[in-house]
Amino acid sequence: MPEPATMRAWQVMRNGEPSDVLELHDVPVPVPGAGEVLVKVRAVAVNFPDVLLARGEYQVRPEPPFTPGIELSGEIVAIGAATDAATDAADPSAAGAEVGALSVGDRVVATKIGVLAEYAVLPASDVHPTPHSLNDVQAAGLMIAYQTAWFALHQRARLQPGETVLVHAAAGGVGSAAVQLAVAAGARVIGVVGSAGKAGVVRDAGAELVIVRGDEDVAALVNEATGGRGADVVFDPVGGDSFERSTKCIAFEGRIVVVGFAGGTVPTVRANHALVKNYSVLGLHWGLYPVKDPGLVARAHAELVALADAGAISPLVGGVVDFADAPTAIQELAGGRTVGRLVVRVTP
Repeated sequence: MPEPATMRAWQVMRNGEPSDVLELHDVPVPVPGAGEVLVKVRAVAVNFPDVLLARGEYQVRPEPPFTPGIELSGEIVAIGAATDAATDAADPSAAGAEVGALSVGDRVVATKIGVLAEYAVLPASDVHPTPHSLNDVQAAGLMIAYQTAWFALHQRARLQPGETVLVHAAAGGVGSAAVQLAVAAGARVIGVVGSAGKAGVVRDAGAELVIVRGDEDVAALVNEATGGRGADVVFDPVGGDSFERSTKCIAFEGRIVVVGFAGGTVPTVRANHALVKNYSVLGLHWGLYPVKDPGLVARAHAELVALADAGAISPLVGGVVDFADAPTAIQELAGGRTVGRLVVRVTP
């Protein structure tokens, strides 16, 4: 059956709060070019960059109107025509080389700005197979959260079995992924959450100790739980006071990985303190890896697929909303009230 000529897509019409500036419009279904695939979007995970995109505060600032959404699961429904060079090649198989082993009907996950719509065109190099063990809703939250956590723990911090990992915002989509991956790597995990109501999901994810930020002294409890040694690795997507507390409970030769600033405050790194305590502060911008080292992204995805299919990791879905309610979901994330990933179900 041919794909329709138009589709529904959410668009940011002007910058502001998501619930105020998102409108649903009918737009043309995009056409894939050489090296691209057309994906029928099944589900879209809500990420904090969606909030920032609506507000005009993300590092990439598309001019309104534009479609937000940066992470999807779906099914390939068309593959772009090969370039003339590939078509004219002596080897007829070269015509399909640009899309590798991808085929119509493949279930895939991908990241790209502009996927909060019924269809999306993506570079073939940016789509990855969906683990067989995950449904479309679960798979929608796999790429960004678990890739971020994997690169933070394994590529940047070089996590070793038996080490202690302190995870801030441990009940969130990225934080819960970090908890699961650290446990899968044989680490001991301490999670920090914003309220007591979120503690249970972090314990269920494998954390040995859960600390409620604001109610308890994070640094004191981490030092107590580790016999005064402190955390070997800190996973910090919050910044601000969370980073400052981490410097008070970081182990000798510990590594603090700065993942983001969801708390709204960019902390100051005191070089003299890092020198005296002999710890490292490492930055992680996962978005650079698909550009700088796509092979490593593919390797990380293969490991994540294996872990998912083995039951070692499972994306934490905090709620599923209909496509018509997408602005409400994004606004809820903006308010910091979510657990795990909110997912927008686009098509059944």
